[in-house]
Amino acid sequence: MHIVVCVKQVPDTKIIKINPKTNTLDRRSAPAILNPYDAHAVQEAVRIRRELGGGTISVLSMGPPQATAVIKKSIEIGADQGYLISDRAFAGADTLATSYALSKALERIEKEQSIDLIICGLHAIDGDTGQVGPGIARRLDIPPITNVIEVTSFNTSEKTMILKRKIAGGYQLIETQIPSLLTVTKEINDIEYPPMPNMIKAARYEPIIWTVNDLENVDRTQLGLKGSPTIVGKMFTPPKPEGGKKLEGNADEQVAQLLALLEDKKGLLFDSV
Repeated sequence: MHIVVCVKQVPDTKIIKINPKTNTLDRRSAPAILNPYDAHAVQEAVRIRRELGGGTISVLSMGPPQATAVIKKSIEIGADQGYLISDRAFAGADTLATSYALSKALERIEKEQSIDLIICGLHAIDGDTGQVGPGIARRLDIPPITNVIEVTSFNTSEKTMILKRKIAGGYQLIETQIPSLLTVTKEINDIEYPPMPNMIKAARYEPIIWTVNDLENVDRTQLGLKGSPTIVGKMFTPPKPEGGKKLEGNADEQVAQLLALLEDKKGLLFDSV
């Protein structure tokens, strides 16, 4: 089985700041990391390979040359090989243009080795849209299954698998054909500590880098800013919540103050007792 995991280099959102003048993310204010959801996607590919007793795991990313770091991190987790598509033609891409570029790279990988399964993280922590995975599936004409919390079983002879996906108030069990595309949540597994051989391999590994010229049948009008209909009007930091009013006095006095506050906010109507 050949599994391809799509990964992304993102700024650590616990640290990143917003530029007050441009209202854009100041990516220089935080270190770049492997998108946490994508780390779980790579780990799940490793688990599936182990369960099936073999297979190949490739990772694919789009970004500047320094994005090779997240491919190396994926190799450390257990991937076998990695591809980076990097070109100024991809710059400024929204989710539509990104899914188009990645689908073209996947078509190139498919020519080298057929793909049985594509796994993506649920969403990237910088954009938080969850649209790239389904966008890739639509372009490749394969079924997308989102919010996957467990890969239950495989039937390799019939090329099917059973998945558990999270929904509001519970979960669904779904049987799907292979190939297909999954987006996985953090609940699907725990990231294992990488063994020393993986760490050594990752330190020495050089990802395969493709430019737009290495991809076939590419419509350049669908790449980068030209292929991105999304316009971000403004980004801003939400105001910090203000502290609530402190109630004074004994219990009866505090209840009276609370009722007065609620009546003042017109949240509820109270009858006189």
